[in-house]
Amino acid sequence: MTTTARTVLFDAVGGPEVFRVEETELPDPGPGEVLVRVEAIGLNRAEAMLRAGTYWYQPTLPGSRNGYEAAGEVVAAGEGVTAFAPGDPVLSAANFNLSSHGVYGDLVLLPETSVLPRPSGVDAVTAAAVWLTYTTAYGALIERARMAPGQHVLITAAASGVGTAAVQVARRAGAVPIAATRSEAKRQALLDAGAELVVVGDEEDVIKETGRLTDGRGADIVLDAIGGPVFRELGRAAAADAHMVSYGWLSERPIELPRNWPVTVHGYSNLTVTGTADGRRRAAHYVASGLTDGTLRPVIAEVYDGLDRVADAHRLMESNRHTGKIVVRP
Repeated sequence: MTTTARTVLFDAVGGPEVFRVEETELPDPGPGEVLVRVEAIGLNRAEAMLRAGTYWYQPTLPGSRNGYEAAGEVVAAGEGVTAFAPGDPVLSAANFNLSSHGVYGDLVLLPETSVLPRPSGVDAVTAAAVWLTYTTAYGALIERARMAPGQHVLITAAASGVGTAAVQVARRAGAVPIAATRSEAKRQALLDAGAELVVVGDEEDVIKETGRLTDGRGADIVLDAIGGPVFRELGRAAAADAHMVSYGWLSERPIELPRNWPVTVHGYSNLTVTGTADGRRRAAHYVASGLTDGTLRPVIAEVYDGLDRVADAHRLMESNRHTGKIVVRP
């Protein structure tokens, strides 16, 4: 048997206008697969890059899917699936190829290993906004950089979904988050999210302001989403024994390394966490406990209704006018 779904697809790389909504046929879930009815989709910069042809892999065209994060409810489970049953609230683990398993749709078929229980009491919009952002911040700051209480953490692109999550993750650990953004309009939202200091790059010197807050020592951890030559410059804001973590490449230029050794440089991929069952278990416990005690609270920038608004949601994401996560309800 097959099930009819409405799915967002694209046939060529380009701007948001390449998206189209089409009725597609999904087979019943096979062994190890789960069919999920999507209630909310959380957007990520990686998806805009895939659509534009600038991600680390190219989309499979024509008819590429897209989308990492979704929250919904299990409709059916295939043979051998014991962890999930129809009616279970779940979210996607964002550990799959976007072209083949992307979650921009009202129904999606996912491997069991790409599905997680939704934290208890968490609504779909919130659940769609938490997994990739908070697990990236958790994995990069806690598992990779070994963040400790009292450390100063410089976060670039701090108004992004991962950026706002990183501010909260740092605060939860007792560290001191320094948020760097380009827009004065985002200052208060970042302070509200828990930043100790917000540096507006278009008006202030990130290096100088970080040095001032740290009494000249520099940041113990630098979490960077930009890459390119910016990464080298950020080395001037780092302490002599700092950890610098590059997790994104908003700049399309090659990453340039700082020379102020013994700085430790990490390249971080979230598959470090989401790619293994034990990593997913650790991260899921961290996220669920933070949502329960209130120390993690996703910043929602905008919620769009309807799959035909995905293109508009991408336009907002690429405008950089928002703070936090953009969510679409199918």
